[in-house]
Amino acid sequence: MDNQTHRAGFVAIIGRPNTGKSTLVNALVGKKIVITSPHPNTTRNPIRGIISRPEFQMIVVDTPGIHKPKTLLGTRLNAMVTENIESVDAVLICLPADEAIGLGDEFIAKQVINQRRVFIAVTKVDRVKREKLIEHLVSVSEFCSRLNLTVQEIIPVSAKEEDQTELLLHLLSAQLPVSPSLYPEDITTDQAQELMITELIREVAIADLYEELPHSVMITIDEMSQREGKNFFDIHATIHVERDSQKSIIIGPQGTRLKAIGIKSRQAIETLLDAKIYLGLHVKISKEWQRDPKALAKLGFTQK
Repeated sequence: MDNQTHRAGFVAIIGRPNTGKSTLVNALVGKKIVITSPHPNTTRNPIRGIISRPEFQMIVVDTPGIHKPKTLLGTRLNAMVTENIESVDAVLICLPADEAIGLGDEFIAKQVINQRRVFIAVTKVDRVKREKLIEHLVSVSEFCSRLNLTVQEIIPVSAKEEDQTELLLHLLSAQLPVSPSLYPEDITTDQAQELMITELIREVAIADLYEELPHSVMITIDEMSQREGKNFFDIHATIHVERDSQKSIIIGPQGTRLKAIGIKSRQAIETLLDAKIYLGLHVKISKEWQRDPKALAKLGFTQK
């Protein structure tokens, strides 16, 4: 590594909920570090993906989608995003190719109007025909002009097919300051292992849920220990919901849904840890936790 030219720094990936941010982060890192879901606002913690190459180290921050908050949790998620935007070297706004640009996108763009290094990724290009993509790129350009938003580049990408993700990395890395690596080069995230485990369980738990229920699910680890002399972990976790009816849905008839969540989660966690595990799941009603400051603090969503 040439310390005179090696670059390192942070890039925040922002956008409305469900614009492909998490899928893009996983594609850039080359490994699944963030859960993905068709439900908006799946990401709840800013998650750092670490990409180490001989010439640069880029830390991409996958942020919760900026949205009009309906709960205290929503307000705190927005605050997390603002905090991350203020402390990065470049910002990447995600605008999906298969959706019209709206007021939510305008609100987000205005948050970064004073940032010097702003890029736009037009995501999900695999979902639209070429003619439609060209029309959308024109509307993105007009959107930037209308807001007087200075953008370095507008890059169409497909995270799913890894189309133009390397070009995106190249363009973003050129914006980072000259610096040695900021993290060990053999890791792909600074997420605590326990947080990653809770996220994997949550991804499975919300997979088939609808309406408000996915947002009412939160996972905590009660206990995690490794058996002496063995590559085997015992993990006990709680699935928090807000109401009795939600608890019934998570458990399912004769406990069938909870059992299925346990089996799928265990497989994902064993892949993550490269170890065998015992996973014990328990469902608990934590009434209105999204609106309760004490509950949010206990679950890690503190005020700035």
